Amino acid sequence: MTQDPHHPPGGTDTPHGAHRSPTLAEDLLLLLFQPDAGLRSGTGAIAGENTLFYTLAGAVLADLTLGDHVQTETSWGTTRVEAVAHRPPADAILRSTWEYLSPKPRAVQTVLATIGPKLRGPLLDRLVERGDIHRTHRKMLGLFRTEALEDGGSGRRDRLVADVRAVLVDGAPARPRVAALAALLSGSGTLPQFDPEIPWTSPVIARAKEFEQGNWGAGAAADAVALTMAAAIATTVVTATVPRP
Repeated sequence: MTQDPHHPPGGTDTPHGAHRSPTLAEDLLLLLFQPDAGLRSGTGAIAGENTLFYTLAGAVLADLTLGDHVQTETSWGTTRVEAVAHRPPADAILRSTWEYLSPKPRAVQTVLATIGPKLRGPLLDRLVERGDIHRTHRKMLGLFRTEALEDGGSGRRDRLVADVRAVLVDGAPARPRVAALAALLSGSGTLPQFDPEIPWTSPVIARAKEFEQGNWGAGAAADAVALTMAAAIATTVVTATVPRP
């Protein structure tokens, strides 16, 4: 069944989701989790919350592109995404987006704005289920219920940071998924918050921009991810600079 274009797709997970391979968007959200952001309260925070749904949506499109489930094309200055027929992804969240794209190609900005707003919750649920993040709820002043996020102790975030650090700092060859993560972090503007885990230096900035622009040697996949990221960044910048009513 085709997703209602006016209802942002979120996807429904199957049981035992902790045993599935994590999506690129899950890895990105885990990377953006800053365990020590609230040292006094002992809780963490998600970097780039203000524009998070664009960044996560960009990761979903990048994942679909890397898996050859969608393809992009640019004409007259507009990048459009279309589903590759008969190649639905197995993952529920990715498949929901693929179904949304199946009827016709759609502009990247439209896709980002449609699928992005409902991604954070389901993706965070997956990270909690997997044990990467521990979530509790607390009351402030005895009245307001707030969410507290803590490191789950799985060590997976440390491994992801090490992978991204290796390609940005040490110049290690980048696997497509790691290259896409580096591009997404660079495009989201959150890389400075990883210092000192990933030092915020001129060489790192330059290297990150290369990934953001698709210069990681993966041919069509890199080009497609770069187009997606460029659209996501442009949309994010416009959104961030439009005055609030």
